[in-house]
Amino acid sequence: MAETGKREVDFADRNETDAAKAKRLKNDPNSDQDNRDESASANPLFGFKTTTVLRDSAREKNMFIHGKLNDQEAVIILEKTPIREDTLLEIFNGSRLKLDMRNDIYSTYQLQPPAHLNEIKTTVVCPATEKHVKKYLRQETYLVQETGEDYRSITLPYIQSQSFSVQWVYNILEKKAEAERIVYEDPDQDVGFVLLPDFKWDQKQLDDLHLIAIVHRRDIKSLRDLTALHLPSLTNICKKGEESILKRYGVAASKLKVYIHYQPSYYHFHIHFTALSYEAPGCGVEHAHLLSDVIQNLQADSQYYHSRSLSFPLRADQGLLSKFKDAGKL
Repeated sequence: MAETGKREVDFADRNETDAAKAKRLKNDPNSDQDNRDESASANPLFGFKTTTVLRDSAREKNMFIHGKLNDQEAVIILEKTPIREDTLLEIFNGSRLKLDMRNDIYSTYQLQPPAHLNEIKTTVVCPATEKHVKKYLRQETYLVQETGEDYRSITLPYIQSQSFSVQWVYNILEKKAEAERIVYEDPDQDVGFVLLPDFKWDQKQLDDLHLIAIVHRRDIKSLRDLTALHLPSLTNICKKGEESILKRYGVAASKLKVYIHYQPSYYHFHIHFTALSYEAPGCGVEHAHLLSDVIQNLQADSQYYHSRSLSFPLRADQGLLSKFKDAGKL
């Protein structure tokens, strides 16, 4: 009984202490500011003010929001993460369900899984420029057919006139950022590359596997710069990239899509490795070129991508589209 009484006294003391603390905080004019400071330190998005929803997709379960964070322009990307097979038992046994409808053998529920299984992947771009905002804004798109001469007279001058920073790429290559994320590196400065997960892949499941191989060479902007002289680099990336993914993730080459975007999202040459079944953004025929096809084309014709007409989509607000319109190409 004495021990029980002691526990009760201790519990009462704690309640009294907590009550006194709450009363003190309520009367403390600085407590609200302290709470805001604590919230801000625990949540980098605390105080984010939404300006507009740039784009959202019920099918892809994502949303792109433009607003202000700490008085700076910012873009927030929210993405629901895929359901993983290794979490099914916990979902079935540890969730709360609310019945919506039952009819014969069919029932639908609102399922609330444990909090750690209900995550939203969040990407923050801050400070965001006008280019970032336009990049994620839903817009009408046009398919452009670019000849080799169009590239030299329209596209290349436009690229050279713009301030497309790739400093973040150099930070990765120089191990100033994301060094811990590198899956594999061939340090050779001519044919070498680094392989790391794309920032859109949370690495929690293989269904949406997505890695990027970034070359060490800094004189290749895009597919248009490739000649037969780059074949050793391309074959090296293909071979060692596939081997590294098999070793690290157990995914065979026959289960991968390996491709190059044109136009790329940034002008430092890189190659995408994704799960074959994953419909990654930009993997359609109007945007992606299989690495195996690129290698064969260059083996047949060293100048293939200097002269070949290439098609690609452009959004209505993109400056390059205006250049093609001004040249009477659309």
